[in-house]
Amino acid sequence: MAEKKAFVAGHPIAHSRSPKIHGHWLAKYGIEGSYRAIDVAPAEFAAFLASLGENGFRGGNVTIPHKEAAFAGVARRDHAADEIGAVNTLWFEDGVLWGGNTDGYGFAANLDDHAPGWAANGPAVVLGAGGASRAVIHALKERGIKDIRVVNRTLARAQELARHFGAAITAHGAGAVGELLADAGLLINTTSLGMHGDATLSADPAGLPDHAIVTDLVYVPLETPLLAAARTRGLKTVDGLGMLLHQAVPGFERWFGRKPEVTPELRRLIVADIEGQ
Repeated sequence: MAEKKAFVAGHPIAHSRSPKIHGHWLAKYGIEGSYRAIDVAPAEFAAFLASLGENGFRGGNVTIPHKEAAFAGVARRDHAADEIGAVNTLWFEDGVLWGGNTDGYGFAANLDDHAPGWAANGPAVVLGAGGASRAVIHALKERGIKDIRVVNRTLARAQELARHFGAAITAHGAGAVGELLADAGLLINTTSLGMHGDATLSADPAGLPDHAIVTDLVYVPLETPLLAAARTRGLKTVDGLGMLLHQAVPGFERWFGRKPEVTPELRRLIVADIEGQ
């Protein structure tokens, strides 16, 4: 029987930790398969997509800058991909190339893991209005949160998300964040603030109620300035690494036929990789 093959495609791609995650699972479950990183330039992406079947791939992941091109290039899409407007996971069903988006799933599963019952904690304040924000809003809506406040430096981008996702979403400029936090149970940073030693606070968690949960999608460093400030304030915090680990689960199950577990062992492996940078 042919080896089961999957991939992650991006440009650049050397930084991707996906091969380490999937490689760990393949070894752990004794599955004969491979998962590798492939650098695909934007001009070559359509041809790459068209050649997947003949190259023996069961599917794979796409990352920056190809998520929108994958959205446009697949034959069918799942509900999450349609809502989010981007595809990060590809697979074949009856010879047809499907595209899905597992980022929202990964976000929710990470909170399920580290802050069980989190979805009862609305209203939610979402910092940022980029692609990651769309995945988070989708997940919040799916879990029944009815008051989602999107805060962005450029108000028009937040307003665009409010129009796209409907009545539960309100758009706000950065200046409004203080008053929006006063009754919020969830604060989610989807911006790159805090990444790689940037000490800028995307919002001050001091204004949150005592029961609030604070999570940051940035995971390098694992404890961002926002999470450190929230911990000092005595709030529950959840780092962003679990989202990366959990978003990989649905793809692995589709390509290799087994639903993998996100374990402390896997987390330690990826933390060691981050710290070894």
